[in-house]
Amino acid sequence: MRPIGRLQNEASARRFGGFLHEQGIDNQVDPTSQNDWEVWVFDDENVERSKSLLEAFRLAPQDPRFSSSIRTVARRREQAEATGVPGRARTIDARTMVFYRPPVPLGPLSIVLIAVSVAVTLLANFGENSSLLKILSISQFPAVFGRHVRWDRMLLEVRHGELWRLFTPMFIHFGPIHIFFNMLWLRDLGSMIEARRSSWFLLLLTLVLAGTSNVGQYLWAGPSFGGMSGVVYGLLGYIWMQGKFNPSSRLSLEPQTVTLMIVWFFVCLTGLVGNIANAAHGVGLAAGVAWGFLEARLKTARMKP
Repeated sequence: MRPIGRLQNEASARRFGGFLHEQGIDNQVDPTSQNDWEVWVFDDENVERSKSLLEAFRLAPQDPRFSSSIRTVARRREQAEATGVPGRARTIDARTMVFYRPPVPLGPLSIVLIAVSVAVTLLANFGENSSLLKILSISQFPAVFGRHVRWDRMLLEVRHGELWRLFTPMFIHFGPIHIFFNMLWLRDLGSMIEARRSSWFLLLLTLVLAGTSNVGQYLWAGPSFGGMSGVVYGLLGYIWMQGKFNPSSRLSLEPQTVTLMIVWFFVCLTGLVGNIANAAHGVGLAAGVAWGFLEARLKTARMKP
């Protein structure tokens, strides 16, 4: 399911949607504001054709070929009701989610987050600079007593005012592959949210996801961790739920992005790629899913009469 463009009023949007149905193209129209309606097409193979038809409609909305569309749709609806054939469900299947293809520029906050992550990672020499890690880690590295490693689970530094420690572990990365994939996903997912929401919204979402995933990883395995993975899995979960339950958000996912991130999630659980902050992945994903789902449900509830 893909958005193909907008029209300025409900009557035009529904008229064009009816015309697409007349052409055998399943679609839906959703309001994004009082005078702005988004047209969505269910099947990817119809996207380019539908875009061309939309441009023709914009240029000549009174063209006779568009005039019978509303009557055709009404007639089809009556036939479906009479035969008991249900209409096609207007939902996005997570297995076939795709990115919104029109150009989405690299968001300014995404640029800043990527630049800071790269700078910190290089300054920390991929985790070899222990003095910098002590400043940016969620807590001081654990003390070693014989064969035992222990740490204070009460986050004493944070409780004494060092609040940045809840967030700064996301900038620490321990290898080229680690930072490459995290920055690649942050570029795609973060920029999409900036384009569809705002940089301020992405900042709030990033801080919440970083804080929750970092605390989850800390409580599970201690302070020796870092990376943007908890955040990007949270962004994945948020966009997933918005695309599935709130199509008007215009947030959706590329199938290969979903596949790669989910496969990587389970590969990390096996331990084959070393010591990975799996708890941060899981907590971040869960937090993003919860936020995206609840936001979509609240919006739906507000729109009901």
